[in-house]
Amino acid sequence: MTGSNDMLIVTTETIANREITETLGLVRGSTVRAKHLGSDIVASLRNLVGGEVREYNQLLAGAREQAHDRMVEEARRMGADAVIGVRMQTSTIAQAASEVIVYGTAVRLK
Repeated sequence: MTGSNDMLIVTTETIANREITETLGLVRGSTVRAKHLGSDIVASLRNLVGGEVREYNQLLAGAREQAHDRMVEEARRMGADAVIGVRMQTSTIAQAASEVIVYGTAVRLK
């Protein structure tokens, strides 16, 4: 369970020792990120020698964080105390761009 200030975010369908009093509905956050040409050149060189491609790792880490924050903001607008059943997906939408989406169910707790 991670907290986003006062918002509980969990991958489970329940929260231990808490009662869900209202299900508010689906919340999601997404972002689309494209590779930077300079980072892409460095990453291509890393591919030749092997190892972690830090440039892409940083790009995706930022995208995941932004998508998560957008989901939490949508849940806050709905008056949620928590988001349960959280999932994250990444998909390629173009050769140089990927979408990251984070989604779950906004709920109110007792």
